[in-house]
Amino acid sequence: MTQVDTTEVLNSLGQGDADAAEKLLPLVYEELRRLAARKMAREASDHTLQPTALVHEAYARLMGGGADRKWNGRTHFYAAAAAAMRRILLDEARRRHSAKLGGNWVRKEMDVNLLVAEPEDEAKLLGLDVALTKLADIEPDVAKLVELRFFTGVSIEEAAQMLDISPRTANRHWTYARAWIRRELERMNGM
Repeated sequence: MTQVDTTEVLNSLGQGDADAAEKLLPLVYEELRRLAARKMAREASDHTLQPTALVHEAYARLMGGGADRKWNGRTHFYAAAAAAMRRILLDEARRRHSAKLGGNWVRKEMDVNLLVAEPEDEAKLLGLDVALTKLADIEPDVAKLVELRFFTGVSIEEAAQMLDISPRTANRHWTYARAWIRRELERMNGM
């Protein structure tokens, strides 16, 4: 797969080419599967969702009815895929968490240093989502970096490349995000 091929197919898809979605999946499947496998390897052992199912669900959401199929290239597509995976995993966490606790949500403190190492339970994931949503309102580029690193497990260098920023900028954003999220989680837990 070359970046040019993927970009061309994404452009065709954005222009309404009905066959482009079928051409796109083989081009992006292995990368999406790799990202999902990394993510799922750090999930709790009793997690019911498998990497293949995560990829298929994310792809279906990206290609589904009403979805905006206009991406500004490969980077934008993978960022949209990371966001779709995030929503799927959060939906699953909410479902499992509410069933496990009878629908009562309990806030728990999360060690922000474990961001890449994945939280072990749904409450931590839900708290992170609230904080990340707030961060996206004030620093959308920083939130995208966190989303890529946390929900797909990519390295700083890979995230920098996907976001078309330097690794140094990515490191600076990552440091800022970790501090901001830690402070936000402490505020939420203090309620």
